[in-house]
Amino acid sequence: MLPIWLPSVLALAPRVGLIQLRCRKGIPPALRGRAWQYLSGGKVKLEQNTGRFDELDLLPGDPKWLDVIERDLHRQFPFHEMFVSRGGHGQQDLFRVLKAYTLHRPEEGYCQAQAPIAAVLLMHMPAEQAFWCLVQICEKYLPGYYSEKLEAIQLDGEILFSLLHRIAPVAHKHLSKQKIDPILYMTEWFMCAFSRTLPWSSVLRVWDMFFCEGVKILFRVGLVLLKHTLGSSDKLKSCQGQYETIERLRALNPKIMQEAFLVQEILELPVTERHIEREHLIQLKQWKETHGELQCPPCPRLHGAKAISNSEPYSRKALEPSPSIILPPSPALLPQGHKNKERADPGKGRPANGPSLEANGDQALAGPWARPQQLTPEASLHHQSKESLSSHESEDTYL
Repeated sequence: MLPIWLPSVLALAPRVGLIQLRCRKGIPPALRGRAWQYLSGGKVKLEQNTGRFDELDLLPGDPKWLDVIERDLHRQFPFHEMFVSRGGHGQQDLFRVLKAYTLHRPEEGYCQAQAPIAAVLLMHMPAEQAFWCLVQICEKYLPGYYSEKLEAIQLDGEILFSLLHRIAPVAHKHLSKQKIDPILYMTEWFMCAFSRTLPWSSVLRVWDMFFCEGVKILFRVGLVLLKHTLGSSDKLKSCQGQYETIERLRALNPKIMQEAFLVQEILELPVTERHIEREHLIQLKQWKETHGELQCPPCPRLHGAKAISNSEPYSRKALEPSPSIILPPSPALLPQGHKNKERADPGKGRPANGPSLEANGDQALAGPWARPQQLTPEASLHHQSKESLSSHESEDTYL
């Protein structure tokens, strides 16, 4: 079960490889939504900001952003059952999440690429949890991507192009010859985390790894697609001009996007966080020489769940699972010998909240094996309704 393996592994640095392996194999569908919350740190953010989403949800919002968000709602996965109907619960939750983010980060406002990100999150979790995962993606995984000037995505485009020279020199040479800037083909890929490019099964596998390992997964996916689309002379025969090349990148071969093939290629590609950060420093220096200082300098990028967990010390309580079903202690679970010891001295070792002989007379028995008081049917029903389900039941059972 998720609450057992995920929080404990995140808390122990030497065992991070176990969670990485599980994410690379694919998170089970029934656990995916909750796993993404733990991996991204959204779960901790929610615990640290209890009630914040509800406060933002009640605020009216900036009309400038509300109109744009309204126009984009029907464009997000229009054939999915959650978003197929105008004004349905899916579109309503999507509106709430996106509006809340514009209030949470008014200096950034709303970017259209955030809508498919939020929509995918809403397919796996309630609105409040989706909001905090969106915050983590925008602030920790892809900082600066959705700012007004889009400077961060332009920098990452240059990083991708530089890495392509090492991974697929033929593709790099062709794109350079045709003078095709990376921003023309990689913007939607990265800003939407490939949610509008890949088949759905591949999207989920990429997101599992992305939440665990960070933006290097997006770079690897982009490099794999470029390598297998433009990486050989045979592939370039039908891409003689700039227009043909861009069209080929917009209509990718389904075979290279197939889940098994793509994931295997991603895992084998030798691109690490260190390569990305080294190229980032090089490209940032060149950017300052040609464009000057960044107008919207982003926060430092964190590469995956481990980096996020280390950067924000969490309270143990924030990661402890809340059980859906609470059962009373069972006498069968008591160690042997404990019962005899308690019978010999009923007053000694009696639980602090247990029944007292002095208080209840003959109607009470000391010790955990005592018979509970008889309840009326109405009282029994009320007792079960209060103790059988915790306040987090809706979260734990949301699929």
